Amino acid sequence: MNWVTMKSLQELYFNNVTESKKTILEDDDIKFLLNSTQQLIHKDKIIKVKPNEGFSETYERDYKKDYEEALDLLERYDLISPYIRFQDKDFKTLLELEKQVKNGELDILREQILKAHESVRGISQMFFENDKYLDKKFRLIEAVEKILNVPPLPSGKDKQYLYVIPCKKPKKIVLCENLHYLKLPELSRPSNIELWFAGGYNVQMLEHVDLKGLPIYYSCDWDYDGLEIYKLVKDKIDAIQLLTPNGKPKNIQKSKHQSFWKTKDDEFYSDNYYFNSEQQIKIQELITNNDWIIEESNDFLEMVP
Repeated sequence: MNWVTMKSLQELYFNNVTESKKTILEDDDIKFLLNSTQQLIHKDKIIKVKPNEGFSETYERDYKKDYEEALDLLERYDLISPYIRFQDKDFKTLLELEKQVKNGELDILREQILKAHESVRGISQMFFENDKYLDKKFRLIEAVEKILNVPPLPSGKDKQYLYVIPCKKPKKIVLCENLHYLKLPELSRPSNIELWFAGGYNVQMLEHVDLKGLPIYYSCDWDYDGLEIYKLVKDKIDAIQLLTPNGKPKNIQKSKHQSFWKTKDDEFYSDNYYFNSEQQIKIQELITNNDWIIEESNDFLEMVP
């Protein structure tokens, strides 16, 4: 659902009628309210609330809070514009980003972002679905810049900067696929673990890293993409060891995940160079059950030897 549809639902809530634009009629929530619950009626280029069918209760329960939070965010950062097309998931990401900035969770990363002159695609890889998500989404880029309080992000596509959460006397390094653990230095520092983040498939610069004589491990989502990225990392850093997850698997389809296993045979995971026997069995189970394990669901300190 995008901002246009969110505003239309709010208009229906207050005025019982809204214009039936194409983007609204294509929205799954609107289709559900029109065809399944039949709380709305589409006729003569308008959408109306069907009396006494409970639309007000549905709106208050499922949509009102999200709309109000999104509107407040746009107003706080002076982003109100007729050209806003943010998705509801974009608002959730921006609100979480704002929360992390206010809590100081991103202070170290923000300093490194400024130092690295991080690109739009680098930021996209950090906080959104992938490195291309923000491409040509200029209003969304502006929102990120304002929330992070950084200058306009360069549009360059190559990201060659490694993000590091240091500790005084590191005994080991953990390279993470995602940012989650890097926002929790209080978790890694007491155990003398230095955390690194390169950003998904962005592995080219790993050819030039200095391991400082320390053992290095890799933490990732255990899905097709996460393990494919690990293989690319392993090709760059021979010494790296994959951490075996201890989190609870989730079904890919039920959790609406987008990284699907692309093979049913053992070709993907049977190479002993990449995976030990325990890991091969776990991957086979995940593929068989169509499951995955999200990186941040693991007990981090138990996972790291």
